[in-house]
Amino acid sequence: MLAITRYEGDTSAPTLLIAHGLFGSARNWNVIAKRLSGPRPVISVDMRNHGKSPWFDSHSYADLADDLAEVIEAEGAPVDLLGHSMGGKTSMVLALSRPELIRRLVVADIAPVAYSHTQGHLIEAMRGLDLSGLSSRSEADKRLAASIDEASVRAFLLQSLDLKADPPRWRLNLDALDAEMGKIVGWPEPTGQFNGPTLFAAGGESDYIQPSARPTIKALFPEARQIKIPGAGHWLHAEKPREFEAAVEAFLSA
Repeated sequence: MLAITRYEGDTSAPTLLIAHGLFGSARNWNVIAKRLSGPRPVISVDMRNHGKSPWFDSHSYADLADDLAEVIEAEGAPVDLLGHSMGGKTSMVLALSRPELIRRLVVADIAPVAYSHTQGHLIEAMRGLDLSGLSSRSEADKRLAASIDEASVRAFLLQSLDLKADPPRWRLNLDALDAEMGKIVGWPEPTGQFNGPTLFAAGGESDYIQPSARPTIKALFPEARQIKIPGAGHWLHAEKPREFEAAVEAFLSA
């Protein structure tokens, strides 16, 4: 079973389940999960091969969706489901294969298509980080800066570095994620349809949801509507948290 973080709320409302993206964890969503809880319980998971969840050789979307289904069945279906990036693709695959488990679906800045980019360079940078004698995140950041220019990317990745371990270690199964990268950036072409209310939330400055994806979105998710969060990139929940949170709250409570 996946590692879960719980946020208390009104149990008469459906639980909201949050699935993070690649190299993330439940803790990345801590602030938004807390703020969305209250009117409803919220649970945030560490996906397989991330955070405190078990490691596996496989990282296919079928397996990721099965992991979420196990959590939902244990919690009591149906739930509202919010997934970002890799978590968004997982959520879409689950909604198409097990629609009875989901009441409302929020997909954050990802489309049901294959992408050509890879995140292998970030795995290479993490593997290449000298972990010997590391005792502070600031020192780790200095070392990682040799291979990753963007401070925001380094800060995000370093949330998955366990400095309390001896020696320090990544809370990411880098070998599996590297081996399965083609599946992660790809799309398994699932069949089926999800006819429940669906929100695709895109960052206004992001290019992850292209106009060319709209026919596929409508075919798979007939009730889908799309919004853009102005000024946000792919990490829309981190860059414009209040605006993103307001859009999700309005959709879930409609």
